Amino acid sequence: MGILEKISEIEKEIARTQKNKATEYHLGLLKAKLAKYRAQLLEPSKSAAAKGEGFDVMKSGDARVALIGFPSVGKSTFLSLMTSTASEAASYEFTTLTCIPGVIEYKGANIQLLDLPGIIEGAAQGKGRGRQVIAVARTADVVIMMLDATKGEVQRSLLEKELESVGIRLNKCKPNIYFKPKKGGGISFNSTVTLTQCSEKLVQLILHEYKIFNAEVLFREDCSPDEFIDVIVGNRVYMPCLYVYNKIDQISMEEVDRLARRPNSVVISCGMKLNLDYLLEKLWEYLALTCIFTKKRGQRPDFTDAIILRKGASVEHVCHRIHRTLASQFKYALVWGTSTKYSPQRVGLTHLMEHEDVIQIVKK
Repeated sequence: MGILEKISEIEKEIARTQKNKATEYHLGLLKAKLAKYRAQLLEPSKSAAAKGEGFDVMKSGDARVALIGFPSVGKSTFLSLMTSTASEAASYEFTTLTCIPGVIEYKGANIQLLDLPGIIEGAAQGKGRGRQVIAVARTADVVIMMLDATKGEVQRSLLEKELESVGIRLNKCKPNIYFKPKKGGGISFNSTVTLTQCSEKLVQLILHEYKIFNAEVLFREDCSPDEFIDVIVGNRVYMPCLYVYNKIDQISMEEVDRLARRPNSVVISCGMKLNLDYLLEKLWEYLALTCIFTKKRGQRPDFTDAIILRKGASVEHVCHRIHRTLASQFKYALVWGTSTKYSPQRVGLTHLMEHEDVIQIVKK
């Protein structure tokens, strides 16, 4: 019995089993087995040598955004509109067969946009180059899920299921569970909150399934067995996702209004170039980038060349970005902008910078 058959067997068993107090341990064990088999499926086979050309593209720019969606939803048209790269677009499925990168220049930042081939159902098991597509998506900072507004919710749930099965968690935070395997002493289990979905017995059963008999577990929030399995496996990627509904020119205004009000959703039309500017604004918000401008002593600030950093970056991060030895020679910095109480303010290395601040660094 192959891994794929085992996975489908367990999935059928989970679907058959009624969810109640008596079956929660059984379901927890099945979920742990399922996660284990899926992890085996994602590991590249030892026998297969590297054949053909690579699929991933070198990371460039300040951030990376992956375009994921079913065939013929408008991914290539979107890439061609947003960037100077022309990606082949046609009215038949699987026009794009490899990963095509483009660069969006927005607010002084270079955002790398990857046009990936269309995903089909069963991509996580390797159908239609699905595994390579999803592997590239794991390296992105934000996922844009392109959906056809005329197809309803079917596409969204199928894509979420495919990404979920390969360890990509969309718009979710990492579970607040402390987990540390030990050499001996059995399993010590504690929780700082009342647990409604997990119990000590279930946690032990799941750990035994992974052949872990000595560990320290502390639940700091009420998590489900699935989230606990994610913590044990440890290779899950938590990333923000923007659901983009394309082809809104083909549906009614009421439907457009309903889709636009959904959380993390934007409605656009690539054909008629509708709402693309709002999508860029939303993307910037999800990437959480900040622009910081530098200033030399006695000169005007240089607003042409910004330093792009993540939100929550300190003066030390700015120093490292300019030159790696600058932080060791740092005396103080003068900062103008919204992060200070008055302009200019003299600050140290730990001061947190905000969007469009201006900084002048004084060395020892």
